[in-house]
This record gives sequence, structure tokens and C-alpha cells, in this order.
Amino acid sequence: MKIRFFLFAALLFVISCNKNRNHPVPSIPFDISINISLPSYADLQGVGSWTYVSGGAKGIIVYRKSYDQFVAFDRQSPADGGADCATPLTPDSTNFLQLNDICSGARFSLYDGSPMSGSDYGLRQYQVVWDGNFMVRIYN
Repeated sequence: MKIRFFLFAALLFVISCNKNRNHPVPSIPFDISINISLPSYADLQGVGSWTYVSGGAKGIIVYRKSYDQFVAFDRQSPADGGADCATPLTPDSTNFLQLNDICSGARFSLYDGSPMSGSDYGLRQYQVVWDGNFMVRIYN
């Protein structure tokens, strides 16, 4: 009985430690809305397109996954710790669905923010709400 209790307590400790691991990209509060009918955001009118938006730690990249679904990720790489690399993540020139970190060599999926190589963390993702017309709200 004591062994079971000890194992249960140890399991809870390990689980709670993993939950408390902080994401390396800081959470910076912001709330912005963009109008995709404006020329600077017109690329987002088509499915499979992306654009940059100010905000977050090193800027935000917004990707339109489908007619009614957008995703937004911080352009700071979780692989570089943020302090050393001045260049934010950029889409690969041969595969725009891949974001590259030129400082650490890490690669991430623009589709869902998951790490493809070189990082234990995925990208910091932000909430996105589309009004069904032209306004896209991005916030955390």
C-alpha cells in the first residue's frame, strides 16, 4: 500500500513538473484587428497565403489555412531563446509552409506551428477570430 502511494505521488510530481515548463517565447499581451481588404493584408484573401503583422515578441505571421480558418504564430523561434538571434522566422524560399530559423537551423510548420527539426517546442500560437467578412482579430 505504501509503495503504491509513493509511486502515485512520484507520478503526480513528474506530471506537474512537465506542466510548469515555460515556453521559451515570452507571452506578450496584445489585441489587434486587421482588415484583409486593405492592400497590406490583401494576400490573406486567398487560401494558402500568409502575411506579417506587428505584435508579439518578434512579429507575427498569419496564415490562412482554409476559407474560414486562420492561424497566427510568433516569429520568434523557441529554439534560439530569443536573445541572440535578431532575425525572426521566415518562410522557406522553396516551401512557404516551412518557417526557418537561420540562427539555430530549426524548422517549423507554418500549418500548425509544430517543430520539424531543431526544437523541442512548437511556435507560440495566438488566438485568431475571423468575422466572416474582412476583419481578422489576433490576440493572446
